Amino acid sequence: MTSRFDTRRVGETALEVTTLGLGCASLAGIFSRVPADQGRATVQHALDRGITYVDTAPQYGLGRSEHLVGDVLREAAVRPVVSTKVGRLLKPVSPERQDKGNWVDPLPFDQQYDYSYDGVMRSFEDSLQRLGLDRVDIVYVHDIGAATHGVEGNKPLWAQLAGGGYKALRELRDSGVIKAIGLGVNEWPVLMDAFALGDWDVFLLAGRYTLLEQTSLEPFLSTCIARKASVVVGGPFNSGILVGGDKFNYERAPEAIVTKVRAIEAVCREFGVPLPAAALQFPLTHPAVCNVLPGPRSPEELDGILDWWAAEIPDALWTALAEKGLLAEGTPIPGGTA
Repeated sequence: MTSRFDTRRVGETALEVTTLGLGCASLAGIFSRVPADQGRATVQHALDRGITYVDTAPQYGLGRSEHLVGDVLREAAVRPVVSTKVGRLLKPVSPERQDKGNWVDPLPFDQQYDYSYDGVMRSFEDSLQRLGLDRVDIVYVHDIGAATHGVEGNKPLWAQLAGGGYKALRELRDSGVIKAIGLGVNEWPVLMDAFALGDWDVFLLAGRYTLLEQTSLEPFLSTCIARKASVVVGGPFNSGILVGGDKFNYERAPEAIVTKVRAIEAVCREFGVPLPAAALQFPLTHPAVCNVLPGPRSPEELDGILDWWAAEIPDALWTALAEKGLLAEGTPIPGGTA
């Protein structure tokens, strides 16, 4: 059974994606194990339901996600738009010496950051081999910025991107090997720095334009409109706090965040709308956003997301949130702005 989805264009490219996508980090086993068959079944279920955008990365399960995604997409009757990421090279390591991070049962590799020309080209080619595909559509620079590397640690890595990595991406796009380039990060200021390097088609920004947080409105999202770049919103549930969990930005949520979530949930109850449904649909109120990218761990979790996606949300709910000061000033909502 397929679902009905709107589609939006990615930047000024020829790519169009369904407004709901499939993020493939969780199915690679972050914090808890996901059996391989369950991961593959989740990808297949997304395709069966009509989702046409799938995102993966070398980091996810240290190669596991790309393998699982490729297993399904190689057999797909219609291949979706696929994105992966560059900036990390995977190096074989014995499991007892491996830095697994938060991944449970990852493949036996450690990651090495490399945003140089050669590093980007090597990362791209390695991803195609792990996926077992002849092409992907979108390539993001993954996790560059102070949030991941610290202010001083990021400087030499940014120099790699500015000195060669961006050139590699432009060559891949301009030659038609890929169709779009961007960055995939958890902080928006680094994306403003990226605009200084040149033109980009799409950014995957996790957690910074959500029902709970709109810190990226100015100047980032307005610049995207001016520069004709699209935004994919990752982490629409802010690490789980908007679906009943206690995590915000991958850590235990502070009391101020918990209080705000309760206030938003109270407004949702007034309108008979589940909080997760409002969280999932909220980012699309901004014209720069082309896709919302949750990360289910199973077909059953995906079905729950699809139910929230199909929930009817009256315009008055967004207006009520704005009137109560629960949305940042200037947030686009139906009929105007907060």
